[in-house]
Amino acid sequence: MIEYTDRFFRGLDLWSLGVDEAFLNVSHSAAAADGNDYYLYTLSEECDKCPYTKLQRIAAAKRHTTVKIDAARRLGLRLLDRDVGQYSFDNDTVLCQINSAQLGEFGVYDLSVRPDGNGCTLETAKEPVNIYLPFLTIALLACAVFGLVRMARYGLRRSRAAGFQQPAASHTAAGDETAHSSNEETDRKPVQSGPGSGQVTPKKRLQSLDTFRGIAIMLMIFVNSGGGHYWWIEHATWNGLHVADLVFPWFLFIMGVCVPISLRGQLNRNVPKRTILSSIAVRSVKLFIIGLCLNSMNGPSMANLRIFGVLQRFGIAYLVVSTVHLLCHEQQVQVQSQNRLLRASEDIVRLKKQWLVIGLLTVLYLVVMFFVPAPGCPSAYFGPGGKHLYNAFPNCTGGITGYIDRALLGIAHLYQHPTARYVYDGMPFDPEGPFGCLPTILQVFLGLQCGCTILAYTEHRQRMVRFASWSLVLGLAAGALCGFTKNDGWIPINKNLWSLSYVLATASLAHALLLLCYYAIDVKRAWHGRPFVYAGMNAIVLYVGHTVFHKMLPWHWRIGTMNTHFVLTLEALWNTVLWNLIALYLYKRKIFYNL
Repeated sequence: MIEYTDRFFRGLDLWSLGVDEAFLNVSHSAAAADGNDYYLYTLSEECDKCPYTKLQRIAAAKRHTTVKIDAARRLGLRLLDRDVGQYSFDNDTVLCQINSAQLGEFGVYDLSVRPDGNGCTLETAKEPVNIYLPFLTIALLACAVFGLVRMARYGLRRSRAAGFQQPAASHTAAGDETAHSSNEETDRKPVQSGPGSGQVTPKKRLQSLDTFRGIAIMLMIFVNSGGGHYWWIEHATWNGLHVADLVFPWFLFIMGVCVPISLRGQLNRNVPKRTILSSIAVRSVKLFIIGLCLNSMNGPSMANLRIFGVLQRFGIAYLVVSTVHLLCHEQQVQVQSQNRLLRASEDIVRLKKQWLVIGLLTVLYLVVMFFVPAPGCPSAYFGPGGKHLYNAFPNCTGGITGYIDRALLGIAHLYQHPTARYVYDGMPFDPEGPFGCLPTILQVFLGLQCGCTILAYTEHRQRMVRFASWSLVLGLAAGALCGFTKNDGWIPINKNLWSLSYVLATASLAHALLLLCYYAIDVKRAWHGRPFVYAGMNAIVLYVGHTVFHKMLPWHWRIGTMNTHFVLTLEALWNTVLWNLIALYLYKRKIFYNL
């Protein structure tokens, strides 16, 4: 039920392999080698429009050369009889080439040069393990734990009931228990009160919003803990949309949802706009400073301190969107038109001035992206630089976005280890850099529009129809921009650049998830949002806490080599569950912290 394999095969130590690694045995006969060394080049399918990269020299004196090779993605294998440098291009003379080899974890493969030296064959000597068995194992473990907990709670209730068998004591104890239950429910009502204040009463709180936020924070902790080292859970290398790429935009979206709800409460209490602006600025500065402090965890060296980050972008986007919403706020809009569509879009009409401001910022961003080239780079270049486009623009990582960020902050103050740097051999690039804040503002504003929809319409059907409509429209718009492809559309979906198609796609999925949560929790009452709702009520505490304590016991641990998906997934889930238990403890103690 896990990726177990015998340790030795042909004298090879399979336990020395890492996650998603395999052995490739390159063999040749003396006649084939003819005294010349061979050179093995590889190309991952994740590297778009890239040349092959040299991996290993195959010495002519050795009949068999074994190398460790990445098996997470499909690989192209190319064998040359001469060294052509770091990269091999399509005009090189190739001895043999396998365009798409699907290798597997802990597998052993034979790449054999034919005796005549003309071509080669790839065969599987040892089958790889099944890397998805851990899901079944962990699911069974989760069911067992859940069953034990339910049995323990049932036994506890029975034992408590058995302790109140005396007639006189029974009445008193039952009364006490009822009172306790009543008080507990009463105490919880303020916790479940509206995310805003003022006229939003506790009974109107949408628990689906807290649940949505809790799903995002739990997913974030899981992927930050490694996500089991599955490639489709980790961040996309450059273009594309993986599970980890959903977390940050969903946080921004739900923050935007809460902005108009909170603002309406303050305005209803006649809080002066100057006071509200001051609180917005203070909160934004707090977010930026906390993010800056978290960036210095490995040592506050001012020479290479990363300036921007996740919370910094939160602070900037919140400052802009909240300020625009406050200054352009229209409490009520009288729609006099007989046009049914216009009356049905009152929540959008109410934000017409804000749409204009955010739209101008988005247009400015697109103009710069498409028409302003970085020095030495073409305009409208959205690639990772390095060996992308066959090494045509090696110093153009991120195009104009990367250039602006490097010019404003200096290359030493950017994120130094983006995934694209290792796949494409690109430059340092900060996925949370300053220029990318412009489309992030649109991300938060789409959440704000959703929050205004919640305020404008009170019926469940009205809200759900609009959630579904926004999800469909934004999803189709994102698909049109990226051409429904990964790399070949006008604007590919790209979290690193925070591209417009990425904003629309993640906002579409956010509307869809909120629709499901809203229907299950607030409409049908079929789910209380547990256990995610607890994390959603203390999201900032969990974010900072898991970032600070991530490498410490009991949250993080290592047992042996930690080279299987099973043990890495188990550790990531342990970390996630432990933080959710901390959130449950804070909830029970009625401890809630918001900036």
